[in-house]
Amino acid sequence: MSYSIPVLSDAILPKLQHKVDTKTKPLGALGLLENLAVQIGYIQQTLTPAINKPHMLVFAGDHGVANSGVSAYPQIVTQQMVLNFLAGGAAINVFCEQHGIGLKIIDAGVNAEFAEHPLLVNAKVAHGTNNYLEQAAMSAAQCEQALASGKAQVASVAAQGCNTIAFGEMGIGNTSSAALLMHVLTGVALDGCVGKGTGLDDKGVKNKLALLQKAANLHSLSAQNPMEALRCVGGLEIAMMVGAFLEAARLQMVIVVDGFIASAAALVAVHLCPLVLEYCIFSHCSDEHGHKHMINALGVTPLLQLGLRLGEGSGAAVAMPLLQSAVLFLNKMASFEAAGVSQAEGN
Repeated sequence: MSYSIPVLSDAILPKLQHKVDTKTKPLGALGLLENLAVQIGYIQQTLTPAINKPHMLVFAGDHGVANSGVSAYPQIVTQQMVLNFLAGGAAINVFCEQHGIGLKIIDAGVNAEFAEHPLLVNAKVAHGTNNYLEQAAMSAAQCEQALASGKAQVASVAAQGCNTIAFGEMGIGNTSSAALLMHVLTGVALDGCVGKGTGLDDKGVKNKLALLQKAANLHSLSAQNPMEALRCVGGLEIAMMVGAFLEAARLQMVIVVDGFIASAAALVAVHLCPLVLEYCIFSHCSDEHGHKHMINALGVTPLLQLGLRLGEGSGAAVAMPLLQSAVLFLNKMASFEAAGVSQAEGN
């Protein structure tokens, strides 16, 4: 399968690094902000990058496995939280409002019907996935529909002038899908991928691990076929995020990756097209057990470590001002020459 994702030119990298290094500061004194400025300039292929109309897309979907004991919360909480998003009462609403981030909630496959709402996009593929302890979570057609819909959501906000995008999710049971995808695609042992999710105790985690091992044995998945892994043990909201990652990279957008579940979707997208990774900025390392292993497998450095494990895109929203700081210092901070400040000897 081919994805028309631009190959970024490395020619601009030394120019970006020179611009960073000649600002009125010691070399490296702005730490990860310097790397961030270079990466954003590299993605946008310019020495004067900008964060324009950032958006957060929160994909919601239910999981057939949710009623099998993998979560501390019942499946109906997905529906209830979507209603909370639409009422403006969730963490992601607060952080998006705080930082001027546009917000859309996409119903990818919630086991409920919602009234029309300005924040809501009805892209429902099905009323949740099948229980992958018994059969594949999705049909091939459903998986392809979800991918296409995720791409369409990104294209829609890009057409409004957005060049920086982040993805959140809501779906009871989706840390289980993320753990299985991580296990298949990274080779990390399943017990290194499975965590507490929404708050399981130790006994609950042990039961969750046993159930997911059963699913892994049933489907016999391989890292050589990421689409089949997504179809068999993924979620509709995860599949839509995969399509969204692919489209955002195709459109040369800056992609801000949230926590464990969003990173699992990014992992699938990177296995489908490795070029996706160059467009991704990982906002934080989640407190969910497997996320640090996933980050290591991807070979990336997250911006923050705040002990977050909420999802919703909350970590990505909190990190968004760091991107603004990075481009602002690159564009507005004086150089040694312009400010008449002497550089350190040898610079």
